[in-house]
Amino acid sequence: MRMILVAVAAMLVAGVLGGGSAQAQEYPWCARYDWTTRNCGFVSFQQCLATISGIGGRCEQNPRYVPPQRRKKQPARSTR
Repeated sequence: MRMILVAVAAMLVAGVLGGGSAQAQEYPWCARYDWTTRNCGFVSFQQCLATISGIGGRCEQNPRYVPPQRRKKQPARSTR
């Protein structure tokens, strides 16, 4: 019984310490199946269209998607 408790405690500690931070991933396209159901997990419009073909629905842009920021190029340093 003691070994079971030790094993369970070890798994809990590993789960708490080993779990990285989870973040939701927003994608640019959503498939809307009806007025309450949508899936916003599509990278491209074509991927969304392929998903709804045969089952119905429509594809629309995800209003919560924020494109990644592009890093500005820094001017090249001149070497003297």
